[in-house]
Amino acid sequence: MVNLIIAILMVVLPLLYLAFSKVPRTSKRVVHILLLYALVLGVGFIGLPFGFIPHVFFADQTAQSIGWPAGNPFQFEVGLHDGAWGVLGFLCIWIGGRFWLATGLGWSLFMLGAAYGHIREAVIEGNYAPYNFFPMFTDAFIGIWILVLLYLYWRQRGFET
Repeated sequence: MVNLIIAILMVVLPLLYLAFSKVPRTSKRVVHILLLYALVLGVGFIGLPFGFIPHVFFADQTAQSIGWPAGNPFQFEVGLHDGAWGVLGFLCIWIGGRFWLATGLGWSLFMLGAAYGHIREAVIEGNYAPYNFFPMFTDAFIGIWILVLLYLYWRQRGFET
């Protein structure tokens, strides 16, 4: 459910920012702002507070909400993974250029893989737990959205500045 809110915010908030900004809205600037918000919200917020914290500090509850057995040490590894990516997402506020490309590309591939895993769990294992079923849509959207923005930014030579 949190992923859905973040997916919506990472599209709506930059559009609101651009609507109220006094700076001219060139296509390059629009893509730049959309991509920055996607990286900070879609990678940073999903990775650190909403990935790291639940998987590390509330592992059993998180596992059960995904439809996995409690007590699995894998939760800790997933939490550290999400936390590391979350830090990279937040660093995109201060570090630009090809750092955005690496962060966005890596996270998008992970999210698309996670979406595949959720789909597989639902279809093969019949796992329709809320945090297995709904993330298949948001994970896929976030992965595709960031890839599209990375492509558009690359087309506008955004990584060269």
